[in-house]
Amino acid sequence: MVNESQEKQLCHVALIMDGNGRWAQRHGVSRIEGHKQGAIAVQKLIESASEFGIKYITLYAFSTENWKRSREEVNGLMDLLKEFIDNNLEHLQKNGIRLLASGRIEQLPEHSRESLKNAIKLTADNTSGTLILALNYGGRSEICDAAKKFAHDVVKHKIDIDELDESRFRDYLYLSEVPDPDLMIRTSGELRLSNFLLWQLSYAEIYVTDTLWPDFDRDEMKKAIDGYYQRERRFGGRG
Repeated sequence: MVNESQEKQLCHVALIMDGNGRWAQRHGVSRIEGHKQGAIAVQKLIESASEFGIKYITLYAFSTENWKRSREEVNGLMDLLKEFIDNNLEHLQKNGIRLLASGRIEQLPEHSRESLKNAIKLTADNTSGTLILALNYGGRSEICDAAKKFAHDVVKHKIDIDELDESRFRDYLYLSEVPDPDLMIRTSGELRLSNFLLWQLSYAEIYVTDTLWPDFDRDEMKKAIDGYYQRERRFGGRG
């Protein structure tokens, strides 16, 4: 039986890193420069994660809807992804952090995709923490992809349709071995999930701050974590 302290222990934090564009506008710089500053904020977050006892961090880095942005911005984001991975690989290795990715990764540009796959392979045996990049990710797409995989197994007689329940369906999600987030943080004050981890966030605590992502630092993270520990998690139980 899981006791109350175990239920509340913060293990997995998911973040919607919103506000890079608005930060750039306020500072009179390009949107790509705003994203670069956002990447610096990610580096700082990684450094502070172990301090707060966080084992898993999932970052909403690029959604399936983000392809609608200008070609210049999308190309800049893909270049920045490769640069971020290459620049931080040594840090991940040094600190024992495993890198994973969630989403339709095969649709990413080759140069970004190869850097990502290489880093995932090189960090696979690290055990101190896990950084997950949600790339070309959409919550509805993930559920659709899982349903297709399940249907394929039914057709191939690998599983009977009556065996499907929530636990079995979870096995078909992108990263089924990763525990659900305990806390979801969204910066820039927007009050929506934006198609992020729709299955996994069912019982996550949600924290929204007006702080723009490039300004989200250790102190802001501590505020979110303190807020998490002040809440009572019921999981649909007592009222």
